[in-house]
Amino acid sequence: MHTQVGIVGGGPAGMALSHLLHLQGIDSVVLELRSREDVETAVRAGVLENGTAELLRETGVGERMDREGAVHHGIELRFGGRGHRIDMTELTGGRTITVYGQHEVVKDLYRTRLEAGGQIVFEAAAIGLRDLDTSTPKIRFRRGAELDLDAGAIRFHGDTEEEELTCDFVAGCDGFFGVSRPSMPADIRREYVRTYPFGWFGILVEGPPSSEELIYTLHERGFSLVSTRSPEIQRLYFQCDPNDDVANWPDDRIWEELQTRLATQDGWTLQEGNIFQKDIVGMRSFVTEPMQHGRLFLAGDAAHIVPPTGAKGMNLAIADIRVLSRALTEFYSTGQTGLLDAYSETCLRRVWNAQRFSWWMTSMLHRFHDGDDYQYRLQQAELDYVTSSRAAATSLAENYVGLPMEATTGVPAAG
Repeated sequence: MHTQVGIVGGGPAGMALSHLLHLQGIDSVVLELRSREDVETAVRAGVLENGTAELLRETGVGERMDREGAVHHGIELRFGGRGHRIDMTELTGGRTITVYGQHEVVKDLYRTRLEAGGQIVFEAAAIGLRDLDTSTPKIRFRRGAELDLDAGAIRFHGDTEEEELTCDFVAGCDGFFGVSRPSMPADIRREYVRTYPFGWFGILVEGPPSSEELIYTLHERGFSLVSTRSPEIQRLYFQCDPNDDVANWPDDRIWEELQTRLATQDGWTLQEGNIFQKDIVGMRSFVTEPMQHGRLFLAGDAAHIVPPTGAKGMNLAIADIRVLSRALTEFYSTGQTGLLDAYSETCLRRVWNAQRFSWWMTSMLHRFHDGDDYQYRLQQAELDYVTSSRAAATSLAENYVGLPMEATTGVPAAG
């Protein structure tokens, strides 16, 4: 097989890149480890920055998002039993966020690409990259793959043969555990890691929403978050030990914990419902530098991970893809490599700003295992300042809705 751009990973980064390249007449092949059904039915968080939502609209994949997603104009910061609203739209000159699941974005991209004749090979495991320093890098892969989540291993159906995809460029969009990042020479990679001493216990609930906007809460027992997925499905989280076991949390205990952390002095009520999914998510920050080697370019979780407190994960992946698609378009239209050569430097400026914001939000809203009452009072003072100072609230709002692309990368926002 041969194509212009070989894309490893069919998540939001890989599919957005394939879509943007198609609009510029550039061919690609996407190799996705999971089945289409597995990807589309795995309910994932989705807070879309203003610029991310605009890109989807501008490139023809935002119709269902506008119909089914929820546009939010603010968030609530809750501490000391009181809620304080941050009016993001007013503070940022009209910008908003859209709550629309990551899996829904991928559904829309799959449909759009397949209707346009795009090549997506599902259940295809990339097992190695080679010749990255040449003009014809190659991706080795096998079909019939299945990801065994319990064993953390890839299995294959039948005796499938190894195949090879030859391309001009490789986009590594295959996440933290994929083959792309390890294919970069170890002596040129530098990795920055922070692992947090807590996790998020997340539940999906069938029931009505408790709030029209997201609620971020600091309580003496720890952080909690009220979010939503649809008018019928709600997503709630509370801080927990990352080594805890879901089995230790029957439904009654979960609701008691959430009711305690979210209680307010004005009688606000958390709506309960049928819990149909429980999981524990670890928290970490990760960046690898550089994000490119030869003709391999990393994007999304393959290059960086942020704690979910700042809602930056998918938005950073889309920001990477904006830069990479523009650079590849320049190469194929003019033969120039200036934007490609600057890809890593351009992306990392935005990546590190998002790391800073995510770390700040996480540190402000979570109890640390070695923290004392003094630190807790400092966190309360920080929240009091953020919610009482227009300058501080504006800084939070600007970062949360997403800084304009040109502000952090020099790349215009238009797709």
